[in-house]
Amino acid sequence: MTVLVGVMSGTSLDGVTAAVVRFVEDEVGRVTPQLLAHRTLGYAPAMRDRLAAALVGASPAEYTRLDFDLGAVLADAAVAAIAEAGVQRDEIAAIASHGHTVWHEPPHATWQFGQPAVIAERTGRPVIADFRVRDVAAGGQGAPLVPIADAMLFAADDRWRLLQNLGGMGNLTVVPPRGALEGVRAFDTGPGVAVLDGVTRVLRPALPYDVDGRLAAQGTPIEPVLEALLADSWFAAPPPKSTGRERYTAAYIADVIARCRAARPDATDADIVSTAAWLTARSIGLAVECFVPEPVEEVLLSGGGAHHPVLREAIAMTLAPRTVHRFDRLYFDGDAKEAVAFAFLGWLHLQGRPGNVPTATGARGPRVLGTYTPA
Repeated sequence: MTVLVGVMSGTSLDGVTAAVVRFVEDEVGRVTPQLLAHRTLGYAPAMRDRLAAALVGASPAEYTRLDFDLGAVLADAAVAAIAEAGVQRDEIAAIASHGHTVWHEPPHATWQFGQPAVIAERTGRPVIADFRVRDVAAGGQGAPLVPIADAMLFAADDRWRLLQNLGGMGNLTVVPPRGALEGVRAFDTGPGVAVLDGVTRVLRPALPYDVDGRLAAQGTPIEPVLEALLADSWFAAPPPKSTGRERYTAAYIADVIARCRAARPDATDADIVSTAAWLTARSIGLAVECFVPEPVEEVLLSGGGAHHPVLREAIAMTLAPRTVHRFDRLYFDGDAKEAVAFAFLGWLHLQGRPGNVPTATGARGPRVLGTYTPA
């Protein structure tokens, strides 16, 4: 039994999630994650603004400061989760930190902030970080990296399963029965909640996101805008592929709003938010229709977008007759899933085992992911 802490800052820019996880491997090599505790620390508005600004350009001084400052935030989240779990600090084998993606341009480069040395100093524990870099160096997309956890930890015994994450970006993993790695495929589907949250913040500055889906529930999607947005050649490109906020920028969000108002001059804010929700749902449907030939019967949703009732309903309608559930119906709180996945990547690193799935990322082969910073 080994205990690690996974720390995740996603593209939704909502905050940092830390999960304390005990991994138990049985005699036949099946690994079971036991979630001991998880905590999410929301970003202060100033930090959220700095991270958003870094995506469009900042000075070398600001990039350097932000890297170290974010390391402190990640460390605080890890310490809070460890305290909630009630485990001793020296029981933690390592802290596995995804950090925060500032730029992602595979297969050339990827860049995550959250200085691991700062995390190690503040927690007193070793840190494993920079998970995406080795896969990109091996010609891969560096994303998605969660598929190995999806396959090894969350596979069904008797049927194909699709796990759809709805963070800032959307990504799916197709998992064969019993999680056979040679049959796993995964790729990004487009925006998760990045556009949905973005239009909400522009139209209703007092709201961090569409709380409980109330705005989207009052509107109707604007079909010509959806058709135009989904005509983007990226959606038609075959996997492996990944995307990020370098595509779904503030300018993209402003363009979505302008398109909606041009197509429907009397469009309400709710109509525009509804359109953004359906953009995510329809992009997932398009991805499944075009690139998932496997006989998937069951879909599990996780990430922040899984809490949005209109988005969930839209996805269920788009993917019918497949059954669509929230991840936590079968496992633990879906908000912790990605942090648990990166804790698992840290566990694999300590075992000297590969953490990427080449059929998902397009890398030249399996690679041990992450760099190790001692305590």
